[in-house]
Amino acid sequence: MLNLRKIFKSEEQPEGLELTTPTNAKAHFILNYKDLSIGYLNYSNGMWIFEYSDEFKHQDKIDVLVDFQEKNKKYEAKYLWPFFAHRIPGLGQPQILEIIKHEKLDAKNEIVLLKRFGGKTITNPFELTSA
Repeated sequence: MLNLRKIFKSEEQPEGLELTTPTNAKAHFILNYKDLSIGYLNYSNGMWIFEYSDEFKHQDKIDVLVDFQEKNKKYEAKYLWPFFAHRIPGLGQPQILEIIKHEKLDAKNEIVLLKRFGGKTITNPFELTSA
């Protein structure tokens, strides 16, 4: 039996992904769905941290995210979870490479790429904004 949870939930860096983020970097993101604050994604001391907002914890209209099943847990991982990592487009795409070159972005820094490309995606109803 194929275990999709195991495929999509990992604390190890996805194979083939060569993005790195300096351990001394810091970042703060807010994940929203329409007018509802879902949670907070932070990067500090070489660790990614996700936790649900109090607003999300006290509502019952939207279910928890697949990678984050417990509303009251503070999730920590060395590598960015697939839910967020998939918001960064493939770096082999010519138009993405052109944007990176034109805007002089660090093409290996997950924080930089997530800030630039991770806001909205066509396949995900959530919006990620830099705080």
